[in-house]
Amino acid sequence: MKKTAKDLAEFLGGRLHGSGSESVESVADLENAGPGDLCYAEAQFLDRVLASRASCVLVSEGRFPDRTTIEVPNPKAAFARAAAWISPPRRPRPGVDPTAIVASDAEIGADVFVGAHVVVESEVVVGASTVIHPGCHLGAGCRIGKGTTVYPNVVIYPGAEVGDRVVLHAGVVIGSDGFGYVRDEDGYVKFPQVGRVEIGDDVEIGANSTVDRGALGATVIGSGTKIDNLCHVGHNVRIGSRTVIAAQTGISGSVTIGDDVVIAGQVGIADHVRIDTGAVVGAQCGIPSGKRIRAGEVFWGTPARPLKDVKVQQAYLSRLPRMAERLANLEKKVEETGPGG
Repeated sequence: MKKTAKDLAEFLGGRLHGSGSESVESVADLENAGPGDLCYAEAQFLDRVLASRASCVLVSEGRFPDRTTIEVPNPKAAFARAAAWISPPRRPRPGVDPTAIVASDAEIGADVFVGAHVVVESEVVVGASTVIHPGCHLGAGCRIGKGTTVYPNVVIYPGAEVGDRVVLHAGVVIGSDGFGYVRDEDGYVKFPQVGRVEIGDDVEIGANSTVDRGALGATVIGSGTKIDNLCHVGHNVRIGSRTVIAAQTGISGSVTIGDDVVIAGQVGIADHVRIDTGAVVGAQCGIPSGKRIRAGEVFWGTPARPLKDVKVQQAYLSRLPRMAERLANLEKKVEETGPGG
């Protein structure tokens, strides 16, 4: 169905300026947009709206002569919503591919797609409108909610629970054994890894990331949390809701992370760390075992420290060459003048 700027303004709850009949068929960035495209302009780029060839621009404020715009409080967020509405992702036609192996007692909901060479083991439950792309393996007794997308070659181990509208990108592994061993006189003995994984609704996990099952309890990822590619979540980790974790982050066992936490790329988190709600952990932070990062704090560095302290330390470090030169000059002066000089 053809969508217009008027339709879009109603969908977003925004204020339309200009022609409501402008056709909006696709999305693009501000500089490269053309007729039929929707784009957005953040506050610092409003001066570029007049130069754009887009049919409609999402803005935070103002009118622009001869341009069709929609005022919304947060243009970038509105653009993301609009993009999904204008061009929803294509989904395969429901059905089970003839090459898939589906256990007779598995429960497959309505309008589900199961792709080529998928294996669905005994007592698996797959909710309505879920898409299982080719090459996936769903272990015995795992449960997948409604409207979830599982991309190719994902492995979900037995007993794992995945919520509604979850996105698991290619190569994700859910429920593998945690790295748990006990040392005795003969070497390392594997500690039981017999717990489970619980993933809430609206979670997205990036390609080739892994989530270990709990040793005896559960590894939990709260609703709305987003995890980037190449991340590792260890056993018994508990992550709250709406937390974001960037690429190449490793989280050791028994870590607790609150709601609305931001963890940047390449962060290393040792075991039994606690990160409270709303904290921010900067890129390449190293957080030692047992440390607590309190709510709302911003940490950076290795070992991780409050950002305000790191800034002071960095200021002193930048002055070291000059201080060393002054010290050398003082030492030289002392040598020249002698002790009583």
